[in-house]
Amino acid sequence: MAHRFVIEKNKAGEFVAKFKFNNELIWWTEGYESRASARNAIASILKNGPAAEVLED
Repeated sequence: MAHRFVIEKNKAGEFVAKFKFNNELIWWTEGYESRASARNAIASILKNGPAAEVLED
């Protein structure tokens, strides 16, 4: 699979949800205290992302 979400711990010990495409890091979330919170962030992106407005400067 060329793209995927990954949940990892950062240096502060927090869980971070990351989106990778061809092993390249595209974006990441803030740090969360629990893995469940990072999973909730991914679920929110999957649910709300397709309808999100695209703005260009």
